[in-house]
Amino acid sequence: MTEQTGKQGPRLDDEMAHETEGMVRGGHATHAEDFKQPEPASSAPGWDPAEDDPTATGGARQEGSPPGMSADDVEGRSALARQLTGVRYPATRDDLVARLRGGDVDDGAVAAVEALPDRAYENLADVAEALGYGRESRRF
Repeated sequence: MTEQTGKQGPRLDDEMAHETEGMVRGGHATHAEDFKQPEPASSAPGWDPAEDDPTATGGARQEGSPPGMSADDVEGRSALARQLTGVRYPATRDDLVARLRGGDVDDGAVAAVEALPDRAYENLADVAEALGYGRESRRF
């Protein structure tokens, strides 16, 4: 009785051994075209989050907040995004105020948006920056 080395059976084991024989004997990939060769691993150092300077945001950066924003900025921007759901950008200040008045939003948020300069806002990050929330310095 022959010993099986895998779940496939002895016949399939022999076929697989024949297919990989060139790599085993040659010690390298057996592709004839260079573009099929795997690229070598990079020797460049990767990004290390421990090297970021947490004092660049005034020391307020906490775990989970992107560089350039504090945890309070992230929470405020998130609340703003929930309140402005459904706004089509670019939007004017009047579009934003109309959306806020139509929902269950406190008067402080409406007053803050009414105090914004009257211009077109490209996206939520643009609105959040105009309201004084931080802006991410690097996107991941």
